[in-house]
Amino acid sequence: MRGFFRYSNAGKCAHGSSVLLRHHKQCLILAIVREVIPLHINRLSLTNFRNYLELEFDLPQSTSVFWGANAQGKTNLLESICFLATTRFSHSIPDKEIINWNALREKIPLARLSTEIQKEIRNTQVEIIIRPRSLSAREDGAVGATLHKHIQVNGVGRRSADLMGQLNMVMFSPRDIDLISDEPALRRRHLDITNSQVDSQYLRSLQRYNKVLSQRNHLLRQIAAGHSRPDELTFWDNELVKAGSYIVTQRQETIDKLEEMAGPIHHQLSAGEEDLSLNYVRSIDGGSSGVTGAEEVEKVFRETLSASREKDLARGQSLIGPHRDDVQFFINGINIGHYGSRGQQRTVALSLKLAEARFMLMRTGEKPVLLLDDVLSELDIRRREHLLETISDYQQVLITTTDLDRFPADFLDHAERFEVKNGTIL
Repeated sequence: MRGFFRYSNAGKCAHGSSVLLRHHKQCLILAIVREVIPLHINRLSLTNFRNYLELEFDLPQSTSVFWGANAQGKTNLLESICFLATTRFSHSIPDKEIINWNALREKIPLARLSTEIQKEIRNTQVEIIIRPRSLSAREDGAVGATLHKHIQVNGVGRRSADLMGQLNMVMFSPRDIDLISDEPALRRRHLDITNSQVDSQYLRSLQRYNKVLSQRNHLLRQIAAGHSRPDELTFWDNELVKAGSYIVTQRQETIDKLEEMAGPIHHQLSAGEEDLSLNYVRSIDGGSSGVTGAEEVEKVFRETLSASREKDLARGQSLIGPHRDDVQFFINGINIGHYGSRGQQRTVALSLKLAEARFMLMRTGEKPVLLLDDVLSELDIRRREHLLETISDYQQVLITTTDLDRFPADFLDHAERFEVKNGTIL
């Protein structure tokens, strides 16, 4: 557990006592993890994935720095690992850009990603093959409208849900600032990915909720058009509340834990000048988080959904539920998403990601693989030093950069270095 107790001197400002208290609670939570389970990626294989035509690469079990000019494939490398872990990319990538444009000219165009994951002495093989659902359009290298994913774990076909948790990872990116200031849907998606990596029931509930939500919205429009009866909503309301209540409850618990962990981190990153707090804004009770028990959440959700039925029918969509929730970030009581500077928002995003890595360790006993995409270029010297010091506690870290001079010499001496050039690793 080396390195997880560096913040005991935090709290030397007006809000210091509360920050220190949160720190002690954080230490108690982390102390529950008595034995860290070794986790790392042994090998990465890419075929026709973005600008990688063919890659077979053995990853070091420590810190690796991938350097090179822009548009050479550094970010693509990290995104491939993110995709293998979650079947999603850290940020939206158009389907037509996933398969290398040369491969789109082949008779059966596809991209292949695979990896070997080692946990303790057990190896797990993960493979994802991506191909267009339709081969109808071949103009300008575009094939089909959407892509199909075929997933195998140890040679057996699996669903996306079965892949989550095989490889836990946290990805840092300069675009993480969007988590703080952009649309609520981005924050919900990010929170869902974090929870799904450590809680298989959460992922199942989320998938069920989305299916029920779609069915309920369709029925609302059918009722408004006079093609269905209002009493048909009862079944879908019950199903929505059942799946949605678990999502709301787990999101609230996650936000509470992330706040405990991110507060001391942010306090140190801001040189003791800022107190960070997080607020999960729930549509089922007007943004309040006072109701926390699973049964209480379900009761409030059911009552609020019933009260919203007339509005739902008028709009033809469900206006209440976790699909309408948000996360807010406050610095010294001020909503940083609305009123913070870019520098403050960037520091909050960094604090959040570092807290997520600790949260995953607490929940799984595994230190996640850390992926850092050119983040040092966005940080001042103090924040760089703090980040590099923190990541030294993790087993496997992959960092990309355009400039090796941003790293201290002693850090580079203990890291593996690879040049990335035109979709190849040298």
